[in-house]
Amino acid sequence: MEPVNWAPEHSDALRDLVGRGMSYSEIAKAINARFGTWYSRNATLGRAKRMGLAGPERPDRPEPLPGVRPRLGKLREVRSAEFRSPEFRRPMPAFEKAEPVKLRCVDIEPRHLALVELERGDCRYPYGGDAEGEAITFCGHTRRPGSSYCTPHFHLSRNPDAGLEGPANPASPGVLEAV
Repeated sequence: MEPVNWAPEHSDALRDLVGRGMSYSEIAKAINARFGTWYSRNATLGRAKRMGLAGPERPDRPEPLPGVRPRLGKLREVRSAEFRSPEFRRPMPAFEKAEPVKLRCVDIEPRHLALVELERGDCRYPYGGDAEGEAITFCGHTRRPGSSYCTPHFHLSRNPDAGLEGPANPASPGVLEAV
């Protein structure tokens, strides 16, 4: 948002138009038409407030217009939370003790190489980094063709119940020929 420097004649016009009881959107339009400026309603309102011209804030309750019925009618009584009956509260869920998950692991001793030490054909299976500030190292053994991991880490990262290797595309070539 750019700061706007009001020229003295613009401020004088603002003072005059506020004195006439015009709305701030009407004042902005009048000043813009007279001086060729681009002041917004909010700019005129802000300038009037800084000059001490803006009146008090909106009243708490607007005066009802004569002959117009209020929309809401009677307002409902607001109840506090202490009067609510406990049967409407959700019960706390009961948690069952879960058995610890047995992690699969590979019988391979990683070389623990840093990322910058890895060569083009090295396994990029990560180790460490679990604790705050702990360095992350990588396996570093020769990787499997078409994978970022060596063969043991490739199989470790796949679902053990699925086949060892599936096609990269879920549609097999036989299905494509039939179409």
